[in-house]
Amino acid sequence: MMSTLKGICAVLIGFLAIIASACKPEKTHYQQTPYELLQPSYFPTKNNIPDDNPMTEEGVTLGRKLFYDPRLSGRDGTDGIRSCSSCHHQEKSFEYGAPTGTHHAMLPLINLAWNRTGLGWNGGVATLENMVLAAVTSPVEINADTNQVVKYLQKTDDYPALFEKAFGSRDITFVNVERAIAQFVRSLVSADSKFDRYLRGEEQLTEDELAGYELFCTEEGADCFHCHGGGGLALMTTNLFYNNGLDDEFNDPEDRSAITGSHWDKGAYKAPTLRNIAVSSPYMHDGRFITLDEVIDFYSEGVKDSENINPLMHHVMDGGVHLTDLEKAQLKAFLSTLTDEHFLSNPDHSDPNQ
Repeated sequence: MMSTLKGICAVLIGFLAIIASACKPEKTHYQQTPYELLQPSYFPTKNNIPDDNPMTEEGVTLGRKLFYDPRLSGRDGTDGIRSCSSCHHQEKSFEYGAPTGTHHAMLPLINLAWNRTGLGWNGGVATLENMVLAAVTSPVEINADTNQVVKYLQKTDDYPALFEKAFGSRDITFVNVERAIAQFVRSLVSADSKFDRYLRGEEQLTEDELAGYELFCTEEGADCFHCHGGGGLALMTTNLFYNNGLDDEFNDPEDRSAITGSHWDKGAYKAPTLRNIAVSSPYMHDGRFITLDEVIDFYSEGVKDSENINPLMHHVMDGGVHLTDLEKAQLKAFLSTLTDEHFLSNPDHSDPNQ
């Protein structure tokens, strides 16, 4: 009798287990889709995409949504006051376009998949993932508590599923917020300006633009290429740091010397890309110049000598390169060919909620 009861119990337990298994929702397993980063043939072959955050279609899509979401300010989205897009405007080459603080002009968020020398004017932020954390928590930027950010993202209807598709878990972490936004920023490739089409043999430059190009690329001309010729002119920056003769006294606690500790890096800042330079005013690390004409005039006649001046500033003893009015106009004409109108209005980079 006892053995019979045991047998019946065993059957019942097995039957209940089958029912429970049938009722349990099946866990969804998502396979991420590798993202094909636009890689023009004349761009550098090496990039800075980390092994622990490969770019995927799902990650870039999530990162784009987060980039524009005011919940990054640690509020519920209806009263959020800041997002990445608050200071990085697409039509301004993903920079602010106005004074913002001690270092007024921000570096544009373009072609950073090929930057391997740190981020920011002094290179103090190592990776794009670190930059997201720094921006969200900085008192002068988004100024949010990452735990609050995660809380408000977690309780939305759509984000848990998007994080699961991108990273395999509905449990949102701020590390994955960093990863997603970094993926989106790495997808911001500007490579369809008139100058790009010239490099590809699709369009010709005018006589003045060609003359400006020659001035840009020669030491006897405007001598720009030493600092802005990175990647065979593809990136329009070496991504290195230079004292370019803006000042002869140095008291900025956030220049390159703050990172290296070297006296010789006083007054040195990253050479920004010149891509889309015509739309990314103000200029220099402190935004002191509002127009390209002011920048060109500075390099022509306003360079200041000091013991910290970079050796590549070959014309410092003359106060600059001393361009004629015609040469200034030609150089400006060439710089204007670096504007990528498609990039500045590409719907794939815009706010997905609009």
